[in-house]
Amino acid sequence: MAAVSRTTLVTLAVLAGAVVGLQAWHERAGAPLLPAGAGGNLLYLQSPALARRAALSYDSLLADIYWIRTVQHYGRTKLAAGEAKRYDLLYPLLDLTTSLDPRFDLAYRFGAIFLAEDPPAGAGRPDQAIALLEKGLRAQPGKWQFAQDIGFVHYWWRHDYSGAADWFRRASQMPGGPDWLAGVAAVVFGEGGDRASSRRLWQEILSDRDSQYLRGQAEFRLTQLDAMDQIDTLLRVIAAYRQRSGVPPASWAELIRSGLLRGVPLDPAGRPFAIDAATGGVGLSPESPLNPLPTAERAR
Repeated sequence: MAAVSRTTLVTLAVLAGAVVGLQAWHERAGAPLLPAGAGGNLLYLQSPALARRAALSYDSLLADIYWIRTVQHYGRTKLAAGEAKRYDLLYPLLDLTTSLDPRFDLAYRFGAIFLAEDPPAGAGRPDQAIALLEKGLRAQPGKWQFAQDIGFVHYWWRHDYSGAADWFRRASQMPGGPDWLAGVAAVVFGEGGDRASSRRLWQEILSDRDSQYLRGQAEFRLTQLDAMDQIDTLLRVIAAYRQRSGVPPASWAELIRSGLLRGVPLDPAGRPFAIDAATGGVGLSPESPLNPLPTAERAR
């Protein structure tokens, strides 16, 4: 039995060497590794179950080979031009790799970036990136890093701030998940415009977390949320002034003279809010220690 196993291992090693050699020959010849058809690139073995049977118990070795092919496909496509710039094999290759080795963390995490990256640098498929990371979580339910990465895909590529915050919060609650992810979740809720949820999370951190740094962050972020609420109130005042006069106020003094304000409005840090005479916009003074406020525009 040992002799058979050694023979099988040698055979697989030779086949792996042949794959690498064939790839090198094709690159020197300037030809693609896989023939192109009506659907673009071709992948002859697409069934993870069949791949596991073909691996003859050497799943990790075959997973490494498919991971190399994944990186080659990504790199070659990224450098390609025209119709050749198609990442259509990327998810199938990553699916095969992670099915052969469900604990291949690198394939999940880097593969998700390859999939989510906007074209032409990547496939532009954040949905597939999330599906890959969720597959990783099913294989390793305690891997908080995968939950964090799903949050990042929602945040950076989908601009889904509520979804991102939910995954950041999940990651923080998993065994070993860092406390600071709860703070990230709260910030993202604020950037997405969901201030009520952000405020609830920061208040939870303020009351439940022992970390002095996180408590300080919670106090600061809650103060920022107060400033954002004040800005909303001031914008309503300016809208009322504009309705009366037909133009935005040039200064706080005009609003005070009109009776709409009693005095120059101050932010929670005691600095006067800034008013834009041209547009009627309101923001923090450049000198305010509350800068920069978390907004969806800044996040994008």
